[in-house]
Amino acid sequence: MRQEDVKNIVATPINAPVFPAVDIFFRNREYLNIIYETDIEALQAVVPKPLEVLSNQIKFEIINMPDSTGLGSYLECGQVIPVRYQGEVGEFYLSMYVNNQPAIASGREVAAFPKKYGSPRLYLDNDVLVGTLDYHSLRVAQATMGYKYVPMAVEEAQSIIGAPQFMLKQHRGYQGELIISELTRSQITDLEIKEAYRGPARLQLFEHVMAPLADFPVRKIVDAQHIIADLRLGGPAKLYDYLTD
Repeated sequence: MRQEDVKNIVATPINAPVFPAVDIFFRNREYLNIIYETDIEALQAVVPKPLEVLSNQIKFEIINMPDSTGLGSYLECGQVIPVRYQGEVGEFYLSMYVNNQPAIASGREVAAFPKKYGSPRLYLDNDVLVGTLDYHSLRVAQATMGYKYVPMAVEEAQSIIGAPQFMLKQHRGYQGELIISELTRSQITDLEIKEAYRGPARLQLFEHVMAPLADFPVRKIVDAQHIIADLRLGGPAKLYDYLTD
């Protein structure tokens, strides 16, 4: 291979890149979102300034992606915290547990999504939508929601799914030195809501040292949403550089 060709490599391994160079589009992306109240001190301890925590609320989400260009079919699960940055309200992505290696690698290397391996599930059990997260052999979270109880307005669903996404991108050099420490922003584009509902829900979180969702205990369920949409992830942009700002 010529030296000038090296820069065109998308990712390693050279002869079988872990993710492709494609424009990823998601069809029939299915969300189970449960918004609940927790301890605001716990939220403030993990949200990096200059982001501002808005309240004591946090979102637990499971997303089923059955048709993703270049990545195939997979699920992810995690916790998202409502925040504000210079007057703009959005969501800080705290954690994402994913069962697809290309999605983990591309999400971390290209963007700044805080992805690690986990085993989420989202399925219909009679009249209940069920979402679970296992970290290897142990159950970490279990959510249940009444199936398609109350229709949600398309405009509201669009505002929920299309909220700005704030993330922390951290990379270290070969000697452990911090070389990238940035706050980024991205936003979903080409969003088409296909179905949207809300309904009653319950959420159980179980203690786990490597998947510490239960660090944010469930005090009160505020809302539960079931949304299906087509969309494209927008590319990230740097908002704040912790090494220079």
